[in-house]
Amino acid sequence: MQKLYHISLSSTEDELLFRSESDLVRGFNYLAAAILEMEARLLADGILTTHLHCLALTDSPKELITRTRYSLARFFNAKYARKGMWGERNPFILEVDGFHHTIAALNYVNRQALHHGLSATPYGYRHCSANALFRKQLGKEHGLLLPSDQRYRYLPSRVSLPERYRMDDSGLLLREDILETAHVESLYGTPRNFLYQMNKIGDEKGQQDQREEKSSSPIITLELMEKGVPENDISTLLRNQSGKHNPNRILDLELCSLIDTTFVPQLSKSKEHPSIYQIPYVRRVDLFNHLRQNLWQDQKKFATEDQLKRCLGLGYKQS
Repeated sequence: MQKLYHISLSSTEDELLFRSESDLVRGFNYLAAAILEMEARLLADGILTTHLHCLALTDSPKELITRTRYSLARFFNAKYARKGMWGERNPFILEVDGFHHTIAALNYVNRQALHHGLSATPYGYRHCSANALFRKQLGKEHGLLLPSDQRYRYLPSRVSLPERYRMDDSGLLLREDILETAHVESLYGTPRNFLYQMNKIGDEKGQQDQREEKSSSPIITLELMEKGVPENDISTLLRNQSGKHNPNRILDLELCSLIDTTFVPQLSKSKEHPSIYQIPYVRRVDLFNHLRQNLWQDQKKFATEDQLKRCLGLGYKQS
């Protein structure tokens, strides 16, 4: 019997799951492929450079995330000339039971970008399910769509999707085609309530509603949902709820782009397909020290040491 689970997969220490926009596109597409193959039902997702969250109805959450990780590992390792396990060995899996627990879990997954300071609202980040809900009522429209005969380029090998699953011109499957959109919208009830849930600061009432609910699930909190996630500073995540993210902070994708386009071609062993993982570990450490001293001067933005380490893949050493 299918039950509702929150599933989170994080990167290992000092490494990333995704280095570029196109990687994040693959992240959702490969998750969607696993959802469809297993006849599971996806209610929400949030995919960031260091971790991914999803809320899914399935009878085997471990198999769902294992399939997703396997196909993404093959893609990532091939693209970046990398070997070995991709992501943490033991993902975080939590059964979610009860209406108020479900709403709390939906809110946390949909608000991932807000909590991590990637955007001032949940809607300012492309790689989450917040923009897939109440699209007509909120006046959202799609851009160009990719012809169906081109979709295979952005999917795992041997995966064939029905025509009804559309893809935009960047190769990203449309979330509203994959998600249980009607069901999730019925849980929120109205567009106004959805907007309220996405923009409220604090959730004392929601936690009290959960306590009063007969449920086997623990109280859904930000601390619980972010368990094991890199840079899990709860005070910072809570402060980001106000939407006052720091514009001087360089984001992981920006930093990876700088590294991969400026430094990697000079230091990589391969001139045809240069990769950070082809640079000897000691050279990556040298580059870390250089960027730590000079990044602010060069880019007018700052990066934390943890951010530099993971964007340089210092958690990975070639065998």
